[in-house]
Amino acid sequence: MFTRFFRIPAIKTCKYSSRFSSKIDIKQSSNVNKLGLGIVTVLGGLAIYRYNLTKQDPKNKNPLDSITPIDDANVVFVLGGPGAGKGTQCAKLVKEFGFVHLSAGDLLREERNRPNSPFGELINTYIAEGKIVPMEITIALLHAAMKASNSNRFLVDGFPRKMDQALEFEKRICKSKFTLFFDCPEEEMLKRLLKRGETSGRVDDNIESIKKRFETFRDTSYPVVEYYEKENRVCRVSCKNSIDKVYEQARKAVVDNIKID
Repeated sequence: MFTRFFRIPAIKTCKYSSRFSSKIDIKQSSNVNKLGLGIVTVLGGLAIYRYNLTKQDPKNKNPLDSITPIDDANVVFVLGGPGAGKGTQCAKLVKEFGFVHLSAGDLLREERNRPNSPFGELINTYIAEGKIVPMEITIALLHAAMKASNSNRFLVDGFPRKMDQALEFEKRICKSKFTLFFDCPEEEMLKRLLKRGETSGRVDDNIESIKKRFETFRDTSYPVVEYYEKENRVCRVSCKNSIDKVYEQARKAVVDNIKID
């Protein structure tokens, strides 16, 4: 039934397979159509959820009121400044441990670009200005993707970016296992982002937006790291080393804090 909501060209299938169907091994699959079906299921689930958000009862204006907890989820929050290398390291963790990688930024950009999205213009404005998108939208998108993935092991990348997001997610969905924090100097992140901006086409990969994003991270996101550190729920990873050396630290954090079958 989900195909009634989406028609996905081949290139889209490739894009989302790494994010939402990370546990499917194409090389080991005897039926590639199963991969496509899994992706359509996830995106269809998001479409249905978005439909529900736009049809809320007027007396129930908070879209998060319809969210149900996911009790068996193993969630790792992945934080770090813009350009710290979160996506690169998450991809390696997905490959080794079979996590589902949910990038809050990617979900928001996909929603922004979706034709007739009720949130598209608002998301675009917030991203371009380096501001944090209202948590109701981000948490709703994450919840929908988690429910549709049929997995219980998640890397939630670039979230939570504010304390209210952290508290609301853990209240509505589940408590995170720990926070994986990629600690990278701003000068290094700036270099990486400007280089990426030469080809990415992203509206926020320019010097003005980058400076705003750094400021936002310092003022609103880093306090989340400090909060969880007080609860001994943060693993810091230094990003000054090579990609492989950084991964050694990230891998150890996962092995030490998540039960891996």
